[in-house]
Amino acid sequence: MPIPDYQTAMLPLLRLAADGREHPFREVVEKLADEFALSDAERSELLPSGTAHVFGNRVGWARTYLKQAGLLEAPKRGVLRISAEGKALLARSPARIDNTVLNQYESFRAFRARGKEDEGADTVAAAPIAEQTPEDAMALAYHRVRKELEAELLEQVKGASPAFFERLVVDLLVAMGYGGSRQDAGRAIGKSGDGGIDGMIKEDRLGLDVIYIQAKRWEGAVGRPEIQKFAGALQGQRASKGVFITTSGYTREAIDYANFIATKIILVDGESLATLMVDHNVAVTKIGTYELKRIDTDYFEGE
Repeated sequence: MPIPDYQTAMLPLLRLAADGREHPFREVVEKLADEFALSDAERSELLPSGTAHVFGNRVGWARTYLKQAGLLEAPKRGVLRISAEGKALLARSPARIDNTVLNQYESFRAFRARGKEDEGADTVAAAPIAEQTPEDAMALAYHRVRKELEAELLEQVKGASPAFFERLVVDLLVAMGYGGSRQDAGRAIGKSGDGGIDGMIKEDRLGLDVIYIQAKRWEGAVGRPEIQKFAGALQGQRASKGVFITTSGYTREAIDYANFIATKIILVDGESLATLMVDHNVAVTKIGTYELKRIDTDYFEGE
């Protein structure tokens, strides 16, 4: 099953604490992962920031919201326990606990009101409380902005001249660590022109191997004949590695052929090209940085 959102985790979390014992948070996360039958991959999935596991983060927010509503207590660091209010809620056998249920508690409403004041008046008037954790919401917003940027970037590349596209390929490969200096890479790119090869570039700074390149600004999908032509040109150079870069895409026949032959040919389509450009800061500029922080639990060790 997909990793549950933090509101779905609320009722199982409160039920787990229903025995009135103190439960270490890490133990809670493992037990809930078992209850939701999460796979190893789902348990180990990280947030885009790479700083925390998705499921543990969502259980953490479920714990925070239940605490703010007075349903859970924290008798000591990293430990949770059900409160009298929490036991009373479970006694009513709720089918689900979510933010709508928690909004019945004054302490939770005050908690949400403080957050809305920090976010501004527009947020106060906004509709229902989202199901994402703050990290989920930021990750979703980042993903949307990123995809919009990549689409716009690809359109710009498609409208550029062939000469500009060749320079862009050079800049990208150098940014990815190929070719040594940009001057060396520039010379290598324009070197070949031998039937199906637009250029070549050193695989590493020492030039221990060479990668041959074909760069195409196409509108339609690149078919198998173009890849066969490139593979034949590589054989003519006794080369074993090549990169075919296009602003469009590839037919299934072209992809299958590239995967079948002994020569290693990497196919980079337009979407992948835009992604690599953003990843390696080619033709994009940073406009802001948002730094997320969490409590350093090690700091409190030995308290």
